[in-house]
Amino acid sequence: MRKHWLPLLASAMWLAGCGQASRQKPAASSEPAATVSTINAATESWPSIYEATGTVRARPTAVISAKLTGYVREVKVQAGDRVREGQLLVTLDTRDLDVSSRRAEAAREEVRSAVPEADSAVAAAKANLDLAQVTFGRMRELFQKTSISNQELDEASAKLKAAQAAYEVAMARRLQLNSKLAQVDQEVRLTEVTRSYADVVAPFAGVVISKSADPGSLALPGAPLFSIERDGAYRLEASVEESRLATIRVGQPVSITLDGVDQTMDARVSEIVPAVDSASRAYIVKIDLPAVPAVRSGVFGRALFQLGSRPVLAIPAAAVTERGQLQSVLVVDSGIARTRLITTGQRTKDRVEVLSGLTAGEKVILPIPTDLADGAKVEVRP
Repeated sequence: MRKHWLPLLASAMWLAGCGQASRQKPAASSEPAATVSTINAATESWPSIYEATGTVRARPTAVISAKLTGYVREVKVQAGDRVREGQLLVTLDTRDLDVSSRRAEAAREEVRSAVPEADSAVAAAKANLDLAQVTFGRMRELFQKTSISNQELDEASAKLKAAQAAYEVAMARRLQLNSKLAQVDQEVRLTEVTRSYADVVAPFAGVVISKSADPGSLALPGAPLFSIERDGAYRLEASVEESRLATIRVGQPVSITLDGVDQTMDARVSEIVPAVDSASRAYIVKIDLPAVPAVRSGVFGRALFQLGSRPVLAIPAAAVTERGQLQSVLVVDSGIARTRLITTGQRTKDRVEVLSGLTAGEKVILPIPTDLADGAKVEVRP
């Protein structure tokens, strides 16, 4: 019986092999070559770009505080309000200052009221002095003619000296009044200046970004009441690595991108802070930004510094297929389409840098046919 089933088994195996061969042969012979276009991966000269990140800050930011101690009587603005230069922000209680001001005014009026009396005393003393001088002159002429005695001449001389002394005393009192008047005038001006400190005003036009003053609170010299930043005057403060210090200079052009601002801005380096942070080993580069309405302080930004040029292997961005974190291209290898996984670097508007997975001169398929798969036969269109 064994002799009967062995030939049957061999026949079945032969038939199966023939059937498989008949199925494979048409598939291999009927596969057409897809016509594709290619571009050559080439080495190009690209600008060498260094990217630094930072935060947008207002160029002039003022912390407003009171110059004197006093209770807040009225607050005129709130956080987020726009203010003009010289606009009233806070009014302090000025009752104590008003008392001092009235006292200084009263002292000045008192001194002023004494001025006419002093002027009259000076005038009277001057008249007496003039009379004494004339009288003494006449008595001296009579004495020379021996018409009067020594006693009479001495009396005239004594009257002259008394009149001179009285005039000097009157003048001294008048000068004292002048000095006292200047003093009280200074006190009045001082009280006026101090009184003006009760009205806290904006030093420039801008936006109130913070407020800590409320009616009834005590304002102290140096204690913040408001923070104001000048509207439209912003700069990016970027952290630059210590090793890049020699490549950055004031006036250098920079390309800026900001979160929330859908445009790239051209700017220039305005200031380099030479002090390096000991922890991050970086220093601050300040970049003046153009006037863009959407720019606000606190926004995250990137500064792109162009530092010469470098050779890169680049291809059109449209030739790259991205699936999740994987990036690939299709290349022509001996008439067969092959998938190459690549690693990309920097990008321009329509080209991308290839860091690995591709070599210069390889033919990259572009455009990519929608139905072209890895391993398919291709024919390059001339």
